[in-house]
Amino acid sequence: MKKVGNHNSISRKILFCLAFMLTFSFTSFSQATPPPAATTTAAAPATAAPAAAAGGDAVAGKALFNSNCAACHKLDAKSTGPALRGVKERHEMTWIYDWVHNSSAMIKSGDAAAVKLYNENNKTNMTAFPQLSNADIDNIIAYTSEPKPEAAKGGPSAAPPGTAANDSGISNEVILGALALVLLMLVIMLFFVRNVLTKVAKANGIEAAEKEATLPIWKAFAQNQFLVLVTSIFLILASGYLVYGYLMQIGVDQDYEPIQPIHYSHRIHAGSNGINCKYCHSAARVSKNAGIPSLNVCMNCHKNISEVSDTTATPEHSKAFYDAQIQKLYDAVGWDKTAQKYTGKTHPVKWVRIHNLPDFAYFNHSQHVTVAGIECQKCHGPVETYEIQKQFAPLTMGWCIKCHRETDVKMEGNAYYTKIHEELSKKYGVDKLTAAQMGGLECGKCHY
Repeated sequence: MKKVGNHNSISRKILFCLAFMLTFSFTSFSQATPPPAATTTAAAPATAAPAAAAGGDAVAGKALFNSNCAACHKLDAKSTGPALRGVKERHEMTWIYDWVHNSSAMIKSGDAAAVKLYNENNKTNMTAFPQLSNADIDNIIAYTSEPKPEAAKGGPSAAPPGTAANDSGISNEVILGALALVLLMLVIMLFFVRNVLTKVAKANGIEAAEKEATLPIWKAFAQNQFLVLVTSIFLILASGYLVYGYLMQIGVDQDYEPIQPIHYSHRIHAGSNGINCKYCHSAARVSKNAGIPSLNVCMNCHKNISEVSDTTATPEHSKAFYDAQIQKLYDAVGWDKTAQKYTGKTHPVKWVRIHNLPDFAYFNHSQHVTVAGIECQKCHGPVETYEIQKQFAPLTMGWCIKCHRETDVKMEGNAYYTKIHEELSKKYGVDKLTAAQMGGLECGKCHY
């Protein structure tokens, strides 16, 4: 035994014990950290109590806020619209319900608070959300009524952003690194122990039993007909699911944002300058298609506006960039800004189409814009905030059907629907009919 013995056995045992103690101590240390977090968690319900008392679910309200409001509103800073934290303290809930469902109608009715809010926010029309129920609005208000979280004060116990720290100031990253080092030491020690045991076995003439030959797992799997059958069925179903999901996304171009030959900023025109959508897209009021505005419409203003103001520039686009786009417009229509006359040398602008419905789907802009009174933002999103126009909605059949099921038919000043509305409202036992109840789900309405 002395011949092949481990002369470093004592030192290795000491190292092994040290590693074990380090592992135990670090594990206990890391497990002792959570109690402060538990205290914080226990205090959370007290913070959320005001929201719960408001009659809404703040968690659900946050999801609704992010999907419907966050594009134009922030909680604590003015965006396209005003900051919404504490909005319940500024308006009655009944007023908020009416405003969210149809702000344009309130402004037209002359409501003082609505007109004031409209003027204070650059006369920007808020998107109507008739699909949101009063309960949904209560949830959003509960979220906006939550107190503003206070920033952590600096000090010895404060951890840098993005790191978690315990009471002694040691970060979790340091603990994990120490544990990884200990684990590596254990692996190395086990390797040494194996070598020592192998030498001892050879010195005593002990031979390790040879492993019996086993069948490779892939051969065993291939010989099991039941497993092969189940796996084949699973793969076929999974492939069918993936192929179906892929095919259903063909033609769905949500968030499609192509670069146009002339950079046109909806943020500047519809947002900062408050130009009505239907001024440029006038065909939307009387025609099936909204139409691409003629460059003559652009020249109604830009004949006298050859450059933008310094405040128009953004970090992404400079004043020189915007001025160059106006020059592209002049080149296309053949306008000489120096001589203030048309040269007669024109060339067409090859705009890139963004919204494109399939040929078998019929959609009439005038029916929705003029008859139904739907705001452009309902389908095209908050275009007044877009630097580059993109496709806001998926424009799928399911998306259209959902809108028809949730949108009430506009009856005020629309005698065309009066008789049929009276008959169908009695049939369905409702005061307001949705587009679906008026026949908006009939196949022939969109496919003929």
